[in-house]
Amino acid sequence: MNSNLNKLQPYPFQKLRKLFNGITPNPAYSSIDLHIGEPKHATPDFICQAIADNLDKIASYPTTHGLESLRNRIAIWLTQRYRLPAINPDTEVIPVNGSREALFSFAQTVIDTSSPNPVVVCPNPFYQIYEGAALLAGAIPDFINTLPDSNFALDFSQLSDETWSRTQLIYVCSPNNPTGRVMSMDEWRQLFALSDRYGFVIAADECYSEIYSDETKPPLGALEAAHHLGRNGFPRLVVFSSLSKRSNVPGMRSGFVAGDAAILKEYLLYRTYHGCTMNPAVQAASAAAWGDELHVAENRRQYREKFSKAMISLKETMPVSMPDAAFYFWAKTPASDLEFTKQLYRDYNVTVLPGSYLARNVRGINPGKNFVRVALVAPLAPCMEAIDRIKSLVRSQI
Repeated sequence: MNSNLNKLQPYPFQKLRKLFNGITPNPAYSSIDLHIGEPKHATPDFICQAIADNLDKIASYPTTHGLESLRNRIAIWLTQRYRLPAINPDTEVIPVNGSREALFSFAQTVIDTSSPNPVVVCPNPFYQIYEGAALLAGAIPDFINTLPDSNFALDFSQLSDETWSRTQLIYVCSPNNPTGRVMSMDEWRQLFALSDRYGFVIAADECYSEIYSDETKPPLGALEAAHHLGRNGFPRLVVFSSLSKRSNVPGMRSGFVAGDAAILKEYLLYRTYHGCTMNPAVQAASAAAWGDELHVAENRRQYREKFSKAMISLKETMPVSMPDAAFYFWAKTPASDLEFTKQLYRDYNVTVLPGSYLARNVRGINPGKNFVRVALVAPLAPCMEAIDRIKSLVRSQI
């Protein structure tokens, strides 16, 4: 067996099940799950209809590069969303089976194990796929702690020149999971300078890019930052996006990667052997989804309503702030995040995710400690009911 499998840590939800082992939640309350980032808003009818209308296409093998119509639609969406010059759909875009699959497999393409002790850098807290991808590609994960004192910004000075010199890949997530923070232009400027100096590839996870509160201020994207800074051709930069959160279709497993054509050429070669082509009916529905913004604006409206009401209510008892984007609260707990999560489940039948499960102990701290991630994915009424129960628990601990 691959010995690197032994380096993998249990997934956060496995840890959560173990934490709850033997606990019976209070039967006086209905169950409300806010621990997993699974969208619960209704899938738009036109997307479902597009799948049904194209079921005849499953009689043919799909190509690894995806349908030209889908790549064209993604390229158009990118240019419009991020105010970019023309994106080449043949060389700068590849449809993928959701961002998770691509974020994992991308490391297998990028990491060169012939170099001694290659490093993959991740933010901390982070999406655990980054770490697993690094380990199974034969690399060493290292982390940049993102802390409340600096508004969860990436402090690249935390890593030494020696570490950066061995770095082959960095994962960044903007809007961030779990903090909801969007990277600034200055952070991108610093990161691009480091990439130029040390030659590593940047994997920008943007699966939450379309969940934001101000319709006039969509989050800054990686390709947009690169273009603004004059980085023609997006050198050593690949972005990962998804329809799951944007269009409420997590079961479709549909997304794309875009960016540096030279890197994507090699990644396409890898995918030819990986055997991960997208269902043709799903590709047709995906093209329809990327071509419509009305359902996305309505999706944001629903999240905006929930966050507005939840923020007003929760601030009475907990120090929380509005995320820049995404659908998470990253909330400071009055006691241990593990004990808080257990008590909330036991006494009030609400499930959230302990922040320490999303982070690693690095340079003496676990930056997720004493935080919980609260995903406002349920409908408005259960979300507000859960907020009331959280407040009751907090008041009992003060």
